[in-house]
Order: sequence, then structure tokens, then C-alpha cells
Amino acid sequence: MFQDPVLMSRALTALTLGFHVIFATLGVGVPLLILLAEFLGIRKKDPKYTLMARRWSRGYVVTVAVGVVTGTAIGLQLSLLWPNLMRVAGQTIALPLFMETFAFFFEAIFLGIYLYTWDRFKNPWHHMLLGIPVAVGALFSGFFITTVNSFMNQPVGFDIVDGRLANVSPLEAMFSPAMPTKMAHVLTSAILTSAFILAAIAAVQLLRQRRNQLDKMSIEYHKKGLRLTMTVALIFAIATALVGDFSGKYLAQYQPDKLAAAEWHFETSSEAELILGGWLEDDGQGGYEVRGALKIPYALSILAGGVPNYEVTGLNEFAKEDQPPLFVHYLFDAMVGIGMLLALISFLFVLGRYIKRLNQFSKPMLFAIAAGGPLAMAAIEFGWFFAEFGRQPWALYELMRTSEAATTSANVGWMLVAFAILYAVLGTVTVVVLSRLFKENPVGKELNNPSIVVKRCLRMKCDRRV
Repeated sequence: MFQDPVLMSRALTALTLGFHVIFATLGVGVPLLILLAEFLGIRKKDPKYTLMARRWSRGYVVTVAVGVVTGTAIGLQLSLLWPNLMRVAGQTIALPLFMETFAFFFEAIFLGIYLYTWDRFKNPWHHMLLGIPVAVGALFSGFFITTVNSFMNQPVGFDIVDGRLANVSPLEAMFSPAMPTKMAHVLTSAILTSAFILAAIAAVQLLRQRRNQLDKMSIEYHKKGLRLTMTVALIFAIATALVGDFSGKYLAQYQPDKLAAAEWHFETSSEAELILGGWLEDDGQGGYEVRGALKIPYALSILAGGVPNYEVTGLNEFAKEDQPPLFVHYLFDAMVGIGMLLALISFLFVLGRYIKRLNQFSKPMLFAIAAGGPLAMAAIEFGWFFAEFGRQPWALYELMRTSEAATTSANVGWMLVAFAILYAVLGTVTVVVLSRLFKENPVGKELNNPSIVVKRCLRMKCDRRV
């Protein structure tokens, strides 16, 4: 296994993407939340929201720095591990790769200006405006890199001449049929996950308030942070669910084998049922029988076509060597299940604002939110692994197999070891830096620091009650 270049290339790419997606997700979602916090700080004349934006932006810079390293590693590995893929498709994906780099530099430039100019404007709205290019750059960065993956799932915009791609239209390749649903799903889920990560931090602080000896102002700060992040989480949980429905219909039309594998749907049929959980047993005739699963009548037909009698293509319609691995069913279930749980948690929290019996800051609710942060990031990982494993055995769907795209070098195994060590070090350093950054500057200390908050508050003419 260690000497198999295809297996090692897949393992190294999975490791890199699995690590990078953590920082890429935060890179897309956190700038919008920073912008919202600063907007509320100015609009409500509340220095707590302003401090929130300031603290989040500090942590964001650290994640951006690590994301640069892992993103560079992905670019390097595309050429080293998948040379045949780049030889065939390089000219089609070069434009979105360049535009993603441009969007990142656009974001990074304004991020530097944004961080440097705190309290340097008499009118605080001017500083907030600098946050808009940061958020826009982050969203466009996520958009452009997602178009590359969309092209790999649905290659279009070229002719095949003598086994090679010719007459390439980069714009058509970027805007493949897979792009709208995949792009929308990536962006909405990234914002949802970022909101839950920040909410989880606030929830943990409130759960440990006695141990941390939080003062009244600090407690109120974290409560306001929860109200903001959980409201955003509810909005984007609903958006993610809607986009997920459209994604199911896209799969039914363009990648029916992936949908069939995700739902263990083997025979083409109408009124197809949705299968949750369970396991497979050999039926003795070369096929499988689903055991121990929760089956929802008509639900798969509704997901695929919008009507209960829609005919869903079965996995047996495809050759064995062209079928995705069946374990993607569990990845799909985990992603959807966590998404529904996050929507429920955020809904109950927001509902608690209007129904007093549902205490927004009760211990069970805070524990649920604290658990929701890592679960949200796990759902992102499950989703990406489902997307990539579900496309197998294709690197370019129905055009180039993964085995044809990979390098033939026998040294990839050692690269896997080296990068695993690198990511372990980067992950440890990131956790240590972020922990020290905020432990040495607790909320209470900064709320009572005139150089940070009071001067800004005077400019905003804050309400004394705030």
C-alpha cells in the first residue's frame, strides 16, 4: 500500500484537503460575521459588538495564515500528484485558479488595512466599509475554487480531439451545470459553520463563567455574541437545507450513480424511499439487501424530482467498475443529520427570545451550542469527503479515471508522512497561538481598556446604559 502511487496520492490529497477545509471554511464565513458585529456596534452604539468584531478579526488573521500554507500545499500537490489531470484539464481550470488567487490577495490587502486602521477614522462607518472588500474577497475566493471542483464533477466547455481537450472555453467550464448548487452549498454551509464555531466559543465561556470569574459586562458580551451568531446560524441553516434539496435534484439528473450510492438505491424505480442508516448484507445473488435502516416512503423520489412518483435511477444500471463506494451512504447521512440538528438548535435558541420558557442561556442549550461547533465542522468534512468519494472512480467525471490522473512516482508515501507531520505541527501551533491570544486578553480586560473601547465609544456617542 505504501508503494501504491495512486492510493498514496489519494491519501495525501485527502489529508491536505481535510486539513485545509477547516481554515477555508472559516475564511469564507468569519469575515461576514465580523462585518455584522461591527455594523451592530455602530448602529446600536454598543462597544461590546465593536470589541467582538475586533477580537474575531484577530483570531481570523491566524487562521488565514495557516490557510495560506495549506492552500499553497494543494497547489503544489495538483502538479506533483496529479500531473496527467493537469496536462489534460490544466487549461480549463487555470482561469478559476488564477481568479481565486486574485480574490485572496484582494481580501488580504484590505484585511491588512482593516486591522491597521482601528480607531483611525473620526467616522467609524468609514472603518466598517473597509470590511466589505474583505468579506466580498472571501466569498469570491470560495466561489472560484468551488468552480474548479464543479468542473471536475461535470466537465464541459471543450471538445475532445485525438484524446485531448481542445477548443476550450474557460468561462463555460467555470459555469458548469454543477456550479450553482455546489457553490451555493459551499458558501451557505461555510457561513453556518463559522457562526456555530464562534457561538460555541461564547457558549463555553458562559458555561465556565464561575471558573473564569466573568464580570457582568463579560457575560453580557458573550450573550450578545450568541444572539448574533445563532441568528445568522438559523438563517443559513435554512438556506443550506434549501440548497441541499436543489443539490439532490442536480445529482438525480447529472450524477445519478452518486445519488444511488448515497441512498443505497439499487433498482431503478418510482416512489423510491429514502434510506437512513442501516447496513448491507449479501443477498446471495450478487447484490445487496439493506438491513436495520429507517426507510421514509416516497422521500427519495421527492428529493430527486420533486414529486412522489419520480423515477430514480438505480445503482445496478451502472457497471461495477464505475460505481462509487457504498460507504458514502454513511457520509451523506452524517452530513444531513448534523445539518438538521444544527437547524433545530439555532431555531430553539432564537425561539427562546420570544418564549420565555425556552431559556436561551440554560445549561442544556449552552451545551448543545458548544457541541454544535465541532459537529458543524465535522459536517463540512463529511460533505467534502462525500463529494469526492462519491465521484469515484473518476477524477474528471466520465472523462478521466483517478488511476489515470495520478503520478507514477513511488515516493508519494514519504510525502504523505512529511505532510502529516507538517499538519500536526501547524494544527498544534494554531491552537496554542489562538489560546494564548485570547487568554492573555480576556474580554473583561479589554472592555475596561480606554485605549481600545472607551475612545471608540466616545466617537460613537454610546448610550450610557450600553
